[in-house]
This record gives sequence, structure tokens and C-alpha cells, in this order.
Amino acid sequence: MSVIVVDIEADGPIPADFSMVSFGAVIVDEKLDKTFYGELRPINDKWKPEALKVSGFTREQTLGFDEPYLVMQKFTSWIDENSVGRPLFYSDNNGFDWQFINWYCIHFLGKNPFGYTLCSSFFNLNSENTKNHRVSLSLK
Repeated sequence: MSVIVVDIEADGPIPADFSMVSFGAVIVDEKLDKTFYGELRPINDKWKPEALKVSGFTREQTLGFDEPYLVMQKFTSWIDENSVGRPLFYSDNNGFDWQFINWYCIHFLGKNPFGYTLCSSFFNLNSENTKNHRVSLSLK
């Protein structure tokens, strides 16, 4: 099992109507050195300036990003190459981040590498262990 922490940025509140503009992921292990980052071109013309502002990108910048299909394909390949066993999805905002990752994977690839469920357990990075590059998971 590999715990993968994901964080996404979007230009609106829901997938399909709005676009995921970027996301990053890290596999939680001793080194924290297995990372992924992707920037995705918008899927339509609808966007909310206040939502996009959170990402730090302008609309013009996002129009130059990679095709979503290619980014999602690279992401699932990265998971396949780096995950040990079943990948488990974690985020600090599971409801928001999961809906975009799930929709984009299903829409562009026909499947989600995390399956159809997300882990809703509490994720806790112990500050002392973080200093030693160790990660502590508290599953509740």
C-alpha cells in the first residue's frame, strides 16, 4: 500500500463545469522524494477569477498548460511506477481534491488508479518525525 497525498488547484468549485489547473502529489515514505506535478489546460471557457487567483496563475497562463489527457496519463504512469501495492488517496481537503482527480481520471482515461473510494482517515505529520524525515500516519 502506498499513501499518496494530493493537492489540486482549480478555477471553480466543481469538475466538468470548471477546470483543475494544477496538482501535485507525493508518496509518503521515509524520503518523501517521489513527487509529481502537473499543470492542465482548461477544459472549457467557464472560470471564476477568485478561484483561479488562489492558484497564483492567470487565465492566460493556464491556456498554455498541457492537455489534461496527457497530464492524467503521466500521473497514472507515475503511480504505476512508484506505488507499492494499492495507492491510497489522501488530501487535506478530500472532498474537493478527490472530486477533481476522480472526474479527470474517469473522463480522460476511463479509470481511476485509486479506485472508487478515498481514504477519509485523519492524516497527521508529526513535527518531530518530520524533522527526521519520518512520517507518522494516524489512522482513525
